[in-house]
Amino acid sequence: MKNNDSIDAKIKKYIDNLFADVGPSQQLFDLKEELTINIKEKISDYQSKGMNDKQAFKEATISMGDLSGLVDDMRKIGRDTAKKAVYTTMTARISLAGIIAGVLLILFGIFNILIAYFMNLPGVAVVGSGIFIIAGAALITYSLLTRETIKKYAMNKIRAGLYALSIGLILFGIFAGLESSFATGEIFIGIGSLMVFILAGVGLFLFLILTGSDRHKNQKG
Repeated sequence: MKNNDSIDAKIKKYIDNLFADVGPSQQLFDLKEELTINIKEKISDYQSKGMNDKQAFKEATISMGDLSGLVDDMRKIGRDTAKKAVYTTMTARISLAGIIAGVLLILFGIFNILIAYFMNLPGVAVVGSGIFIIAGAALITYSLLTRETIKKYAMNKIRAGLYALSIGLILFGIFAGLESSFATGEIFIGIGSLMVFILAGVGLFLFLILTGSDRHKNQKG
């Protein structure tokens, strides 16, 4: 754990120094996240070849090549408030569309559940429309996390997708448990179905929380 913490600190310091004189922007935050992932992957590759942490870090940074072009691009974006505003507005609209679609999916699922319930349909049919609620919740999770706010930068899209997946797995576990219970009439089967998906979802969620980076805008660069 200490070695990982040390490498993470070195990578952060290296990237922060690289963009030390670049103004903050969502684009810069996204680029830093991407570079961090790439360097970590390269370090892991070099470590698998027998290099120690110091050697692996050195080789990984060298293999990144000349990044001065990226620094210059980010410097221009940092100064161009109009370009930053356009980027923020575009991503905000996409996020808003996702949130609206997610809410509509959840409402659609709820209304269908109520209709099935008051029609006295079997439990399996009543719970079946819950799949729309799961999809809606996952979509809202992704859209909120990829939305830039006044205080925070938007999350990396892959990481936000994993958060959405973790929420989806947890909710699908509940859905699968209820469906299995109603279909078989045996609660223990429902619990078994529920357990598998919820354990996977909670495990992924905890991993993401414990390995997340700070997205607050009050940091330099």
